Amino acid sequence: MDLGAEIAAYRTGAGDPGRLVGEFRRAVLLVPVGGGSEHGDSGLMSAVSGGIRWFYAFTDEEALARFAAARGEAGRDWPYLAILGARLVDAVVPEVEGPAGVAVNVADPDGSMMFPPVAGIVPDACAVDVGAESVAGVG
Repeated sequence: MDLGAEIAAYRTGAGDPGRLVGEFRRAVLLVPVGGGSEHGDSGLMSAVSGGIRWFYAFTDEEALARFAAARGEAGRDWPYLAILGARLVDAVVPEVEGPAGVAVNVADPDGSMMFPPVAGIVPDACAVDVGAESVAGVG
């Protein structure tokens, strides 16, 4: 099953969290780049909400196009990086100052999914639900 199908199954209550995260990690995601973040930088497009930096990621170009249209920016060029979900959370998230997660297909009301900065999704050192003692191997 692909990530879109796993998201749909999970949202209807028939999905399995482990399968969902596994598909997320195996999926090639499209992450917009270049001047698209809320801070005007040229890195991966993201936004901050609730103290968490959320990277925008899409399962295909159609989902990215719906996002562009929802923002009223369908007419501009949307360069993107194709990256495995695992690489996004294992290599990119640890480089962010503060907690970070991934928002997949955010313009799809019935097909979006948030992958928050918690253990089992991001590295434990970046997870907001793992205390410093646990990370250090004490707790």
